[in-house]
Amino acid sequence: MERDKDSELIYTDMASKVGKIRVVATRRGLAAVLWEGEDYTRTKLSTPYRDDQAPLLQLAKQQLLEYFDGKRTVFDLPLDMHGTPFQLKVWHALLDIPFGQTKTYGELARQLGDIKAVRAVGGALNKNPISIIVPCHRVIGGSGKLVGFAGGLKNKSILLDLEMKDQTPTLFDVYSNF
Repeated sequence: MERDKDSELIYTDMASKVGKIRVVATRRGLAAVLWEGEDYTRTKLSTPYRDDQAPLLQLAKQQLLEYFDGKRTVFDLPLDMHGTPFQLKVWHALLDIPFGQTKTYGELARQLGDIKAVRAVGGALNKNPISIIVPCHRVIGGSGKLVGFAGGLKNKSILLDLEMKDQTPTLFDVYSNF
């Protein structure tokens, strides 16, 4: 059986403000941004082979570094997302959440047309293979608390702090810390 070269996964690793991350791609686009030590079962990806010179992986690393340095608010990379129709719908909705803003799981479910789908939205976010670039870190609990993130709540907080560092706090923000 001949291998499908377009679906073959390649990866490179990089250091970042949230630890070592693995950037994975196919010839069609970016397929994953994985956390240090993460196995591939959460995202259902096959095992990739290392290619530190692949142009798409180099571009993804460059854009991620610009993001971490506060110089990039939007990613411009081809994506090769694979999931159920519902997961793809949720992941595409994440791309519409602007840099420095958040939505609750309920708001995202309502946007997708079914307020009762909050748990299903959470399940889809858990399977999001392209962390950071497909920004599931921008989805928070209904109470405003940070909940559920494959990279851990500490990393979710780091990413949100990075995106919101230039925002002027409101009185609500000041008093909500008491």
